[in-house]
Amino acid sequence: MATIFTKIINGELPAYKVAETDDYLAFLDINPNAKGHTLCIPKEEENKIFDLDEETYLGLMKFSRNVAKAIEKVVPCQRIGMSVIGLEVPHVHVHLIPLRTMEDARFTSKDKLSDSEFRELANAISEAYKG
Repeated sequence: MATIFTKIINGELPAYKVAETDDYLAFLDINPNAKGHTLCIPKEEENKIFDLDEETYLGLMKFSRNVAKAIEKVVPCQRIGMSVIGLEVPHVHVHLIPLRTMEDARFTSKDKLSDSEFRELANAISEAYKG
């Protein structure tokens, strides 16, 4: 059965996409720890990050780095944190979280954004990624 992320990749579910290649996709987390919280995923459905073949794993890290650099250009923060937990969706995903304080990395408090705020932010990060 396809994961929620595979359904996003296939266009069956909407997402605020910020970057995409033939092999990877980045989109805003709809329940963000902080404004700009983004998920980077391989389009290949795999449950655990260390089960990815080496080329896909390294490609995901490179893609995530490039997305993080774009987020930094758009979202004021001290740095971009990266977390790979993988328990909530059985499809490899990297969390990129703009950090202002350690609380932003704890998954305990969430930012609320409107649809228009999500769209504006996704567009801004996408433009920074392309530029």
